[in-house]
Amino acid sequence: MLISDFDYELPEELIAQAPLAERDASRMLVLDRARASWRDSTFAELPAALREGDQLVVNNTRVFPARLVGRREPTGGQVELFLIEERAPRVWDALARPARRLARGQALSFGDGRLRAEIVDAGEAGRRTIRFDFAGDFDALLEEFGRVPLPPYIKRASDADATGARHAEDRERYQTIYAERRGAIAAPTAGLHFTPRVLEQLKARGVNVTEITLHVGYGTFAPVRADDLSEHAVAAERYEITPEAAATLDEARARGQRIVAVGTTTVRALESAAAASGSDGRLAPGARSTTLTITPGYEFKIVDALVTNFHLPRSSLLVLVAAFAGRELTLAAYRHAVAARYRFYSYGDCMLIL
Repeated sequence: MLISDFDYELPEELIAQAPLAERDASRMLVLDRARASWRDSTFAELPAALREGDQLVVNNTRVFPARLVGRREPTGGQVELFLIEERAPRVWDALARPARRLARGQALSFGDGRLRAEIVDAGEAGRRTIRFDFAGDFDALLEEFGRVPLPPYIKRASDADATGARHAEDRERYQTIYAERRGAIAAPTAGLHFTPRVLEQLKARGVNVTEITLHVGYGTFAPVRADDLSEHAVAAERYEITPEAAATLDEARARGQRIVAVGTTTVRALESAAAASGSDGRLAPGARSTTLTITPGYEFKIVDALVTNFHLPRSSLLVLVAAFAGRELTLAAYRHAVAARYRFYSYGDCMLIL
């Protein structure tokens, strides 16, 4: 199967540039796989769309300010780093701009000079290995100097103004309300719609909410560079499912209750834990790294329903959704969403796939 089989036309004005005033005011397209049909709804109606005994599984990873804007030394030219993964103490892989000006040995400075760095290796597609030099706590410095790692399709008119109102809003809104475990470089965006009100209504409905963790990494949103999907592999990401969470979900499945995953990252963690357990159909608890790549033909072992945002054309996330709901039905639903003027991508609307 080719990545070109997962393309669709999207007017640029449908790419959401800012969150709605209320998180749960988003629209929700409810997709029924059994009937090959859909209906328009709102996220506030999610509790009514689920049933007593459903197990809603959310990803409680927390996004850290992984974007650094600083200066090259001694010229003073601007540089931007997007931290991807810590390789060793003080050593990170990053995407760098302007990469052509950042060769080995280039010194960098951030903030008031309390955070310094050096390029120690240069890779392809803007990848650089960075060694940082600082006194004190690195995470605290990132909180002070770093910026929200928004996707590139979200534009900010005054990007240089790190203290502007829009940046302050992004710090709060590009994070789920249950974000707890720091380590993601992108938000699990299907969870951005949840509010305390919706969670209380789910509880009153008899829906149990279980938290797991997958630290969203570059693999989640990296472009698919292979034409043939059989040649594509999603980069490894770290996840953890506690023994308590695994036991809760295993018991629910034994009772015939549905597992409703919030987001593709949650799907990847759950299905990876099922694969790690072998053939007994249970979830293997613990902290692991997953390289699971889900494409059409994959047999889902755990997930029965999915809450997910609308994803980029030709992306591994759209491919995963199509594997779950069927390619033709997924793309037909996307065409309806475009025609109905849904908002797309991270700050956009969502789907509930049953």
